[in-house]
Amino acid sequence: MHAELNDKTFVLTGATSGIGQAAAQLLAERGAFLIGVGRSAERCAQAESQLRSAFPHAQVEYCVADLSIQAHIRRLAVDIREKLQAHPRNSLDGLINNAGTFTYWRSLTSEGFEMQWAVNHLAPFLLTHLLLPLLQAAPIGRVVTVSSGSHYNTRLKWNDLQLRRGYNCLLAYKQTKLANVLFTAELNRRLGSRSTLRAFAADPGPVFTEMGFKGNPRLVRWIWDRRRRSGVTPQESARGVVSLATEPGIQNSPEIYWKDSHPKLPNPYALDEAAARRLWDLSEQMCGIESGKYV
Repeated sequence: MHAELNDKTFVLTGATSGIGQAAAQLLAERGAFLIGVGRSAERCAQAESQLRSAFPHAQVEYCVADLSIQAHIRRLAVDIREKLQAHPRNSLDGLINNAGTFTYWRSLTSEGFEMQWAVNHLAPFLLTHLLLPLLQAAPIGRVVTVSSGSHYNTRLKWNDLQLRRGYNCLLAYKQTKLANVLFTAELNRRLGSRSTLRAFAADPGPVFTEMGFKGNPRLVRWIWDRRRRSGVTPQESARGVVSLATEPGIQNSPEIYWKDSHPKLPNPYALDEAAARRLWDLSEQMCGIESGKYV
């Protein structure tokens, strides 16, 4: 975690608050070229300004994108490629899929997807696909997707993945975090053992963040506040996430799920190859990716 990253380039989503903001600080401090992603133009500008001021030696740029909208994700991928070419960089050393959401009420994106499913699962799936050539061009590439211990004791409801019948906010969240681990495992299987690109899922632990406060009822905000008070700081959690993106010694590790820089057994269902393949195929359909055109 102390090696300099002056020759490395990373894309980090959800980089304006919580774990993402703390991870951005760690990467910038070590000299990485960081492309942060946030939904608010104002907060992106503020985060970029703060990082440039605190770490003048670092190269920091931000992109604005609403990750609940696939059209925005496709535009984001173009913006990222343009920023890399301007430096110039022809590869990407790491993608940290950190952005996430929790919604109490069932809401749909403008493209018709349940909000948590769109942001927490489909966005990492699609953005990784779009940036894959850049990631594979790096000497050692990483895809780190922030999951959660909430994925334990959960299975996917194949007959109603987006919970159109009987929405439950916690189940919706748990399903997306399980999908993160299934995606990670299947990505590694499809890349193969000889690939220079490796995927990991991070368990951030209970973290003192404000994610559960956004747009939710007072009772939910109260419960989230009680829960987060027992958690670690975003800075503590971010160290584990950043280590998965930067530590060269774990490149050939067979472990996919990590917490606090140590491997941890995931939900056994997350290692079910048939479930991972089925989820992958459905995700390709939902993202409009021609079968076999991903990995």
